[in-house]
Order: sequence, then C-alpha cells, then structure tokens
Amino acid sequence: MKKKIKIGIVGATGYTGGELLRILASHPEARVTVATSEQSSGKKVEELFPFLSGFYNLVLEKSDIPDLASRADLFFLALPHGKASAVAKALLENGRKVVDLSPDHRLADPEIYRKWYGVEPAPGALLKKAVYGLTEIYRDKIKNADLIANPGCYPTSILLPLYPLLKEGLIDEGFPLMIDAKSGVSGAGRSPEVKLLLGEVSEGIGPYKTGGTHRHIPEIEQEIEAFCGKPLKVTLTPHLLPIARGMLSVIYLKLKAGEKDLSSLYLKYYGNEPFIRILPNGDRVNPKNVRGSNLCHIGVSRDDRTGVTLLFGAIDNLVKGASGQAVQNMNLMLGLEETAGLEGAGVYP
Repeated sequence: MKKKIKIGIVGATGYTGGELLRILASHPEARVTVATSEQSSGKKVEELFPFLSGFYNLVLEKSDIPDLASRADLFFLALPHGKASAVAKALLENGRKVVDLSPDHRLADPEIYRKWYGVEPAPGALLKKAVYGLTEIYRDKIKNADLIANPGCYPTSILLPLYPLLKEGLIDEGFPLMIDAKSGVSGAGRSPEVKLLLGEVSEGIGPYKTGGTHRHIPEIEQEIEAFCGKPLKVTLTPHLLPIARGMLSVIYLKLKAGEKDLSSLYLKYYGNEPFIRILPNGDRVNPKNVRGSNLCHIGVSRDDRTGVTLLFGAIDNLVKGASGQAVQNMNLMLGLEETAGLEGAGVYP
C-alpha cells in the first residue's frame, strides 16, 4: 500500500478546520496526522465534531511548532487574521509547505492590510513568497509554491465569473462594478454571537458591512488589477442568508460596445476546468446546487433594456470558498491529481 502524505491542521476546530477534516478523511493520498486547538487541546476530534466519529483517532493539541513540523509534510492554517503569519514563518523555516486560509498573506501591500485589518501585516519576505491561491487562475504558480494565500469566499465567487471579461478587456470602465453577494451564516465563523442565533437570522435576510467597509474589497480589487492591468473599484454589498452554507454573488456591469458571444468566451476559459460549470443563464445559478461540493456554478444574463450584463457565481463558502479550494491547492503543491478527494457532486436537496 502506498504511503500517504502527512498533513497537519493548525486551528482545527472552526468550520473551515472541520471541513478540512471532512474532506481529508476520504482523500486517497493524504492523511491528517496532527490537529491543533489552543482551547480544546486534550480532546478528541470527534468530541468537537461528532459527524467525524470513527474517521479519526486524533487528539487535539497545542501548537508546539518545532514538534509539529516534524510530524507532517504540509500544514493548513485555519487561524484568525493576525495569528497565521508567525506560524507560517516557523513552519516554512522548518522546511514545510503551508496553505494559509486566513487573510494574512492575501494582500501584497502591507499598508493596505494594516488599514483594513487593524493589525500588523506579515513580514515583507513572506508576502513576496506567498502565491494567491485562486487555483484556476494561478495554477502554474501554485504548483511550485511553498506558501499559499487561500482566497476568501466572497472573492472566489466574484473573481471567477469576472476573470474572462477582465482578461479580454471587455468591461466598460465608465459603469461601476456593483456586486450583490449573499452568504450562509457559517461564513461568519463558529464563535457564538447573538446576531448569528437561529432566532436572529431565520426568516430574514440582512445586509452587513455596507458602504464599502467589507474586508474582502481590497482583495477583490487587488486581483482585478492583476487580471486587467489597471485599478478598478467595486461596490460590494454582502448579505447574511438564513442558511448554514452557500454563497451567491451577482455582479452588475456593462460591456464595451459590440456584440459579445459570452457563452463561447466562458467555455474557452473554463470549459476544461474540473470544478467550474457554465450554466445557460443566471436563473439556474443557486448555491443549493453546489452544497458540499468544490464546484463553482457561473451564469451570465443580459438586460437588453438597460444594456446591463449580470454575472452569477455560486459556491459552497466552506468548500470552494475555503477548505475545498485549499485541498485543491494542496494537491497541486504536492504533485497529486488536482481533483483528488474533491470529486463529489453537490448534496441535494
């Protein structure tokens, strides 16, 4: 039997940590050998996640980096912002590969990170070393990387639909990029908050972080500039949905003059991608259809009356928007089949 690659998870008891454990439990070539939690050390994984009973015999432990580094080949960091960089640095110095699911290495400009997150940024050397892990766009760089900055969930659902149009220079820059995005409550993390209680979110939908204050905005704008070579600002209005997981982003834009065959364009860019599906129009793009999968559903519609084009992107915020994309990146970094452990369809209904 082929020996499996050893994987560590630092910060294993949040939703993204639990999702990593779920996905890796059935990965054909990797196994989790160490999982950490500062608050729950000494407890078994299945005590925190009963749905994983029988899949792991792991005891959660504190993050003793020199010891941890000797027990796994690649580490996922599922830590709050401001906490991941020091851990990444120590693991890299011990010759390990790192996929960071926090925002600590996503923004190339440390001053922008300091402004939006209110804490000190990662050292410049680490920011230069980090590769932004939007897999379909940066696949070749990811294959040779030691440190991956795994994208945020909103940016993933927004940037993948936008990329072909930006790359081809088809967007009318005189019309603002307006984004209406909605996420399940798991996107807010596992820490208890009154606003996330069932009685608060059930039977309603509410915007939050309005007026250009959401922290994913600079990440989105950074990648837009990387795609098209010029800065473009976005207006992002996120909403909280009364569902556990799932994300839908709708982008409003105008194309430059001239008829564009967008169906052919999207098939050109994504037709061979294992985790992207191009749907006939926006009416069929629903996060329910990708729940539990690493898929991204993309649709395009045009309002002929106003000349506005609408892009739709649906993902599971915990899978393609976090842990699934992280495993996809891990596969590339380790020379494994990119789809390993991620081939499943969504769970329906």
